[in-house]
Amino acid sequence: MTTDPRGPGDLWGQLVRFVVVGLFSAVVDLTVYTLALHLGLWVHAARALSFVCGTSTAYALNRRWAFRVAGGRNRVLGFTLLYSTTFFVILGVNALALAVLPDRSWTITLAWAISQGFGTAVNFVMLRTVVFRS
Repeated sequence: MTTDPRGPGDLWGQLVRFVVVGLFSAVVDLTVYTLALHLGLWVHAARALSFVCGTSTAYALNRRWAFRVAGGRNRVLGFTLLYSTTFFVILGVNALALAVLPDRSWTITLAWAISQGFGTAVNFVMLRTVVFRS
């Protein structure tokens, strides 16, 4: 008996692939964020730019590998709506973290990590149950 890779029986497989994609996308995101800050971009603009780069990477890899689904206008629209919402959420979480964390050399990176972690948790649930559901 073969389990449908998009069915509930593959939750752990999807989760593992999602984490791998997420880690890679997070490296893209953090690299762009750090480079943009180094080049003098305003912190919130740098976070927005890095989010777009990381998200584009995540969409391509999650669709093809983590959730193994074909494209389609509805999936792209659902993904765009989800990540547009997440975009504002992570910017808010990042701004809140910057406001409450002490002003240290590691503050910007920790704020990024907190906002990234929060967004990632929301995204997995929504991608699996709404965007890439079978």
